[in-house]
Amino acid sequence: MTETPDLTHPDLSHFVEKLDDGRARLNLAVEGMTCAACMFEIEGGLGALPHVTQARANLTSGRVAIEWEEGEGPERLDPTAIVGRLAALGYKAYPYDSRRMEADEQQEARFLLRCLGVAAFAAMNVMLLSVSVWSGNVSDITPEQRDFFHWLSALIALPAVAYAGQPFFRSATRALMAGRLNMDVPITLGVLLALGLSVFETLHHAEHAYFDSAVMLLAFLLAGRWLDQNMRRRTRAVAANLAALKAETATKFVSADEISEVPVAAIRPGDLVLVRPGERIAVDGEVEDGRSEIDQSLVTGETAHVTAERGTLVYAGTLNVNGTLRVRVGAADRGTLLDEVTRLLDRAVEARSHYVRLAERAARLYAPVVHLTALATVVGWLLLGAGWHFAVVTAVAVLIITCPCALGLAIPAVQVVASGALFRGGVLLSSGDAIERLAGVDTIVFDKTGTLTLPEPELVDAGRVPPETLALAGRLALTSRHPLAAAIARAAGANAPLDGASEEPGQGVSATVDGDDGLVREVLLGRPSWCGAEQEAARVAATDPEASVIAFRDGTRTAVFAVRQRLREDATAVLAGLRAKGYAVEILSGDREAAVAHVARQLGVSTVRAGATPADKIAHVEALRAAGRKVLMVGDGINDAPALAAADVSLSPVTAAHLTQSASDAVFLGDRLQPVATALAVTRRARRIMTENLWLAVVYNAVAVPIAIIGYATPLVAAVAMSGSSMLVILNALRARPRRAAADADFAPAAARPI
Repeated sequence: MTETPDLTHPDLSHFVEKLDDGRARLNLAVEGMTCAACMFEIEGGLGALPHVTQARANLTSGRVAIEWEEGEGPERLDPTAIVGRLAALGYKAYPYDSRRMEADEQQEARFLLRCLGVAAFAAMNVMLLSVSVWSGNVSDITPEQRDFFHWLSALIALPAVAYAGQPFFRSATRALMAGRLNMDVPITLGVLLALGLSVFETLHHAEHAYFDSAVMLLAFLLAGRWLDQNMRRRTRAVAANLAALKAETATKFVSADEISEVPVAAIRPGDLVLVRPGERIAVDGEVEDGRSEIDQSLVTGETAHVTAERGTLVYAGTLNVNGTLRVRVGAADRGTLLDEVTRLLDRAVEARSHYVRLAERAARLYAPVVHLTALATVVGWLLLGAGWHFAVVTAVAVLIITCPCALGLAIPAVQVVASGALFRGGVLLSSGDAIERLAGVDTIVFDKTGTLTLPEPELVDAGRVPPETLALAGRLALTSRHPLAAAIARAAGANAPLDGASEEPGQGVSATVDGDDGLVREVLLGRPSWCGAEQEAARVAATDPEASVIAFRDGTRTAVFAVRQRLREDATAVLAGLRAKGYAVEILSGDREAAVAHVARQLGVSTVRAGATPADKIAHVEALRAAGRKVLMVGDGINDAPALAAADVSLSPVTAAHLTQSASDAVFLGDRLQPVATALAVTRRARRIMTENLWLAVVYNAVAVPIAIIGYATPLVAAVAMSGSSMLVILNALRARPRRAAADADFAPAAARPI
């Protein structure tokens, strides 16, 4: 008889990453982590395990990263003990899989939306029945009519609550089975007591029933839960965003004259691989043969293409533009620069996971305080001689009136309104707490390439070139895929390539044309050395250090074009306005020092760092934070992603790489830099209103809870008061939507405002 394998303790050893310092690391996806209290509980519970050196929970991505000292023998930590510890805390965990996580998140979002729809529909119908009962003269309503409406309400409310309350009921059940309390326990208790008491009152022909209280509670709470979950889904950084850069296969030389396409995982250091024109390089290594140009802007931030020839180091994820290369592998599946960027990004995201929103910190104390208050209410009234019915009704009113709807909506309501204002200003939020963090910024660090400048290079000296020369060069440029050639073609408005044009790898493109004198002449577009225009190219480069040059030769005549990324048209005014408002402004770029210094002089920025690697960028941002600065990082390249994640808050242009956008808290649209100033202005106002909303929630509880405790609020009145506090918070949140005239004045850079 074949023994059935034990699947209750899966083998997690394949998912454990060995670190260089003798420690091990495991990434797990965790179900049921809904608030900051869950994060602290998970980190504390895992941190108590032997040999665990670090446990970091990330609410946004639903991930937990655990690191531990491996040890030897029986003291060695078994990864299944980590999953078991999480299960004991009431959380289901499994090895992190981005595709599974995304599918689970989408399924949960759809389920929450269905629950919200059911609760809202039931709330409207039960409230209509309640209005029908009490809208007329109470003395005209017979007990039979009242009971009939109560039973109709029960037929609507009971199945609706059974379905729509599942997100809270499941969470509360898991918490209680693990011997703990969370915010969903008092919510569940209040809803079930309200329903049970309503059924009891209806059976005994009482005047009041509280079915409307239960469904209204669920509708408001589900709205807040869905908003929060939706925000977190949008900001989750999916590792699959690297797929566009990370090649899965490489062409390997299996002999001196035989090649084979193999998975990157099968490539070893020392192997020789072939990289054709237009392919992404799959490995880190050194060029042994061939000549080409490499576009590595997405990985290193360098705007100009790098010439690759024998001895040149190339990196995985970079693009081979034209020539064919043979590369001796230094690192392939592991240890590449692309892997290093990914590792830095993961570490930076985890380091930020301890940021806890103010509302969540306050809500951590909610569950025990509410339960103790309700229990004290029951005991107190019983000691004072009141009956069980009155004591229980009063306790239910306390549970309902202290429902965290106002507290739960205090932040999301402002987020929704402010997000709309930001959208109109060209900013799309991808992180639920980005508003609070943007409002606290005092230092802004800008990347240069693609951030302060526009992403596509442009011809900057078209006026000094004869129009007929530019037109001919533009037609020839259409033959090339080189971005500098594309800039010339756009500037010339060319749409008909020259016949018979051909590309010389690593040099440029050439063609023959018929002259007016009937003679055939050759035209060339490409490297200055190829076109015989080195001296002219040197003069052009000296006048504009940031520009890349491309030469054109028409017979014996030559011309040199300067092509560079142009500054965003409002960059100077926006940065001047930010400095005038008291922000410290810096430029942190991986580009050449001369190019960065040129831009800094144009923008009036004195604090500049050039030639920065991804590790340099994240180190600089962390140093600023260690000095007590609140840092906003604005960048667009893959090399910026770790620094974006390490900063207190981050922005990226919509043209940024997918990974960079996933590491950012917001994305701004268009060719202008004004949305950065807009984001800061809107979020400062929104933070003030968030603080007001939290105080409104506190004052509401300070006034309403004593009234409920002394028995002056029935569960129905408690539900109305709770709903009223939520509406007050929402109405106040609408103030985050600035009036157009005020908004225009507030968003405008200081330098652009009238005196």
